[in-house]
Amino acid sequence: MKKTILIIEDEEDLLELLEYNLQKEGYETLGFLNTKNVEKCLQEEPIDLLIVDRNLPGMEGSEFVQTLRQKGFMQAVIFVTAKDSDANIEEGFLRGCDDYLTKPYNMKELLLRIKAILARTTPKQNSTLSYRDLVLDLEAHTLHVNTKAVELTKLEFDLLRTLIENKNSVLSREFLLEHVWKSDDFFQDKTVNVAINRLKAKIDPTKEKEYIKSVWGVGYSLC
Repeated sequence: MKKTILIIEDEEDLLELLEYNLQKEGYETLGFLNTKNVEKCLQEEPIDLLIVDRNLPGMEGSEFVQTLRQKGFMQAVIFVTAKDSDANIEEGFLRGCDDYLTKPYNMKELLLRIKAILARTTPKQNSTLSYRDLVLDLEAHTLHVNTKAVELTKLEFDLLRTLIENKNSVLSREFLLEHVWKSDDFFQDKTVNVAINRLKAKIDPTKEKEYIKSVWGVGYSLC
């Protein structure tokens, strides 16, 4: 998924240059010439990082970022600014930036800094899903039951994954047909029943653990 970078830069030519270079690197961009409407945008759009000039009309850039932090906006921020004294840089970090780059700057350096910050701040997707002693590896598409590998078909894997992801709910047959089979047009309730029974036989052949229970008239849930 493309990362979205919001830029606040009052020099229109520089704003367009930044957007051009970022888009060329595969980022989505949103550009603003001042701080007006930025907070509204942050509330409505999934923004991954902000590039902010400090010399802005209306409100100084670091003061604006400080108000964002006080309101709970935690997106990464890079100040790109002509304010280059040691006191300016310290002030920028104290007011909430993650990195500070002074003008004039090298575009390649800015792109490297953006890449490094996004690598640190982007949450990593969990590649495993577990329930009791069942562990699904979502990348390798494998299942281990009490550390022992158990082979599943793709349908069985998707069925178990859906049950674990909704472990606190009772899932109707209609829900499972729609989310596992991706259709309910050509299948019947017994389609789900047969698949559940096959899955139960593989993950609990001795019928001692009872991972999956049938809720009469409703559907299935994990025990």
